[in-house]
Amino acid sequence: MTKTLVIAEKPSVAQDIVRALTPVAGKFDKHEEHFENERYIVTSAVGHLVEIQAPEEFDVKRGKWSFAHLPVIPPYFDLKPVDKTKTRLNAVVKQAKRKDVSELINACDAGREGELIFRLIEQYAGGAKPLGKPVKRLWLQSMTPQAIRDGFESLRSEQQMAGLASAARSRSEADWLVGINGTRAMTAFNSRDGGFFLTTVGRVQTPTLSLVVEREEKIRKFISRDYWEIHASFGAEAGDYPGKWFDPKWKKGEDPEMRADRVWNAQQAQQIADAVRGQPATVTEESKPTTQASPLLFDLTSLQREANGKFGFSAKTTLALAQSLYERHKALTYPRTDSRALPEDYLPVAKQTFEMLADSGMRHLAPHAATALAGNYVRPSKRIFDNSKVSDHFAIIPTLQAPSGLSEAEQKLYDLVVRRFMAVFFPSAEYTVTTRISTAAGHSFKTEGKVLVKPGWLAIYGKEAADEVEGGQAGDKGQNLVPVKPGEVVRTEQADPKGLKTKPPARYSEATLLGAMESAGKQIDDDELREAMQEKGLGTPATRAAIIEGLLTEKYMLREGRELIPTAKAFQLMTLLRGLEVEELCRADLTGEWEYKLAQMEKGLLSREAFMQEIAAMTERMVKKAKEYDRDTIPGDYAQLSAPCPNCGGVVKENYRRYACTGAGGNGQGCGFSFGKSPAGRTFETQEAEQLLAHKRIGPLEGFRSKAGWPFTAEITLSFDEEANNYKLEFDFGDDKNAEDTGELVEFADASLGACPICGSAVHEHGSNYVCSKAVPTAAQPTPSCTFKSGKVILQQPVERAQMEKLLATGKTDLLDKFVSMRTRRAFKAFLAWDKEAGKVNFEFEQRDSKYPPRKTAGKFASKTGATGAKTTGAAAKKAAKPAAAKKTAAPKAPRKAAAGKAPSAELAAVIGTDPVARPEAVKKMWEYIKAHNLQDPKDKRTIVADAKLRAVFGKDSAGMFELAGILGQHLE
Repeated sequence: MTKTLVIAEKPSVAQDIVRALTPVAGKFDKHEEHFENERYIVTSAVGHLVEIQAPEEFDVKRGKWSFAHLPVIPPYFDLKPVDKTKTRLNAVVKQAKRKDVSELINACDAGREGELIFRLIEQYAGGAKPLGKPVKRLWLQSMTPQAIRDGFESLRSEQQMAGLASAARSRSEADWLVGINGTRAMTAFNSRDGGFFLTTVGRVQTPTLSLVVEREEKIRKFISRDYWEIHASFGAEAGDYPGKWFDPKWKKGEDPEMRADRVWNAQQAQQIADAVRGQPATVTEESKPTTQASPLLFDLTSLQREANGKFGFSAKTTLALAQSLYERHKALTYPRTDSRALPEDYLPVAKQTFEMLADSGMRHLAPHAATALAGNYVRPSKRIFDNSKVSDHFAIIPTLQAPSGLSEAEQKLYDLVVRRFMAVFFPSAEYTVTTRISTAAGHSFKTEGKVLVKPGWLAIYGKEAADEVEGGQAGDKGQNLVPVKPGEVVRTEQADPKGLKTKPPARYSEATLLGAMESAGKQIDDDELREAMQEKGLGTPATRAAIIEGLLTEKYMLREGRELIPTAKAFQLMTLLRGLEVEELCRADLTGEWEYKLAQMEKGLLSREAFMQEIAAMTERMVKKAKEYDRDTIPGDYAQLSAPCPNCGGVVKENYRRYACTGAGGNGQGCGFSFGKSPAGRTFETQEAEQLLAHKRIGPLEGFRSKAGWPFTAEITLSFDEEANNYKLEFDFGDDKNAEDTGELVEFADASLGACPICGSAVHEHGSNYVCSKAVPTAAQPTPSCTFKSGKVILQQPVERAQMEKLLATGKTDLLDKFVSMRTRRAFKAFLAWDKEAGKVNFEFEQRDSKYPPRKTAGKFASKTGATGAKTTGAAAKKAAKPAAAKKTAAPKAPRKAAAGKAPSAELAAVIGTDPVARPEAVKKMWEYIKAHNLQDPKDKRTIVADAKLRAVFGKDSAGMFELAGILGQHLE
């Protein structure tokens, strides 16, 4: 008897399929890598098991970073196993090749990537000739057992999936061609003067970065302008009300900063205020009802944007939470969707979902679901149910399964989706909007009032609705106005000009960048218009989070709070691509066209061959432009440093590759002094170059890479080279070639700064440090006996003699404000203080009254009194009340909850604090401590040299970075 092999994308999905099929297909036997019964074999991948590569005859092993071997455009692609998952691949292939397996079912995720994962495994299993077994497609929108059984009843044919398979392969090969050739070409260009400067580019990654760089350029070039508004207060019989001056004749022009309520002259603003103050005013008023419908259902991008704006979740975090709610908890439908509508036959399911919510016991959601059912709100609507707006997936909505045991973050995201799902069925919110015009001495003042008459869908969101959901501003349009009788003349009680400044555009957050990616850079706020544009967006909902994370990993962007800030490396890449005129990699709208063509291919409207020819032509052109560029520099918007040339005092200017002296007038050849912008592959920020020039030293800085590719940290100095008779850039790894290391006797010329906090001897200046006189060899004591040493510059903050004197006398310096974090590159304030326990100078931070309540450490159900675990409420109480029989399924989750917060030992608590932590958080805190105290061995950054606190944790004088997790596990109880 023949069998059908089912290949899922992940082991958890394979288990769900087995559970769903068991009642209808019989019991499965569990084997090491698969499940099997008389009819089915169910196995799984673990994501991508196979990746594409150039065939051996086209692959370049040596000299791949040379223009001589570019472009690489193989006529076909070979496959190779992903190293980490070879064992799993072999197990899946073994099942596929079984003689009793007559048919395959692709049960990977219902999308382009899921299609690719399966197709590559099938191709690899066939080897030189195709496997030749028919394939069906399981297409799941929900992971409930019934949805899985329904999916097996309506399997799709291989012909139905041909368009998606072509698009999946084309996307993969296009990204390989552009990424490999682009990265090698730009790296070859940037490295041709020596060294190795890895410059990564990508088909979607680079145009996304260009959006962020272009926004930052606008911010940097923005010149703020002064303007004035005139605010008045009018007295009516019923009371006072405010008004703002405006010009009723104003018309929108080319200047986007012009507004009807702005005056650009202080004198004119004052004249208007003086003219109306104390004068009578006539009043005209218009009131009209208005409605506001709820936002559309969520697709993945809109969910990521909302979660970023509301909770600060990154796009990556939101996707992971949504995937967990779909896969593990079966509580949400398939999340990697770009649709915001439901199929037209989904109305009965929507009603059942409301019934589940009404009976779920979720007290913050159930009453609204009950209201909808009682009011018959769940009715057909083209805004919600529309087959033309549903491709392979529909909007993200709750399933019929009420979840339990959610983490706090999962609960937040689930609530967000449920509220939006309910809101679209509720009636529109109804307002009365009043516009009042008060005219005094020929000048008009506008007052707007907006009164909520019927909350409609806003009732689901409660008090937060006006500000957070609707985006309104409290006290502005939402105000209740005092009444004015018809024909009543009011008095202008007060009128004053208010001076303001125009603001540059805001930096991108993940929420706004996701929106820009969705519309390929076009500013579209309207939901319906954005929906029409999204086929031409950058990337897909499933890939956008990974693209943003990739740019952060490559240090093209930094995440500061919720802002995404491009680095000097990003600006340098954009300058290069613009200079080479490689438009396809710079312009978001052009790359959005590629994504549109892939979508057309999915629908069978574009051939794979035509698309790949366009990609090959783009690749050839990009390489040709870089290879044939013959000018010395790339044109761009370059900086002029304010610090003078250290050699001749001339003007130092930036060009594409270097900062170079241009002579006293700034336009000549200069004295020959220059230094590279990207030593060891790390690009200087302009302010870093400025500091290096001014102080001839900066650091320690992170992010350098050796020729072998190893990351390292170092200080950088400008040192005078006698042979070249000029200054040159050098790395300083902290191994001072001075008397501290060589054993030469030191004579101190300066007066003592104070007593050493370790041994009481005199402290002096010595090289780049303040040291104890007994910490170096002197005539009085040739063998050092003390360890006190503190830098004159710490994290870019100069420590003056007076501050060191104060530290030695009182134990602490003044508050210093020029420290720069190595991790975030942000400036911060701190005291330097003597840490007796650690035996060194440490940071001490200003105590501030926080406007936020203390963070809960006992998870979602911590007692309100602050005692962790003292009180159990909500879902936790229900779980505790379940009978013993129900504990069987809950048991495996218990260890996860325990791991969420283990108490550190006394030794570890001295380093990371006493709060319960999971091991990853403990490791993170440990690294923060190590970096803050410079405890990495300068000669081998993978070795941590223990101070007094760490010695108690490690049980030895040093530990390797890969030992940390194991050591900390022993200290978490």
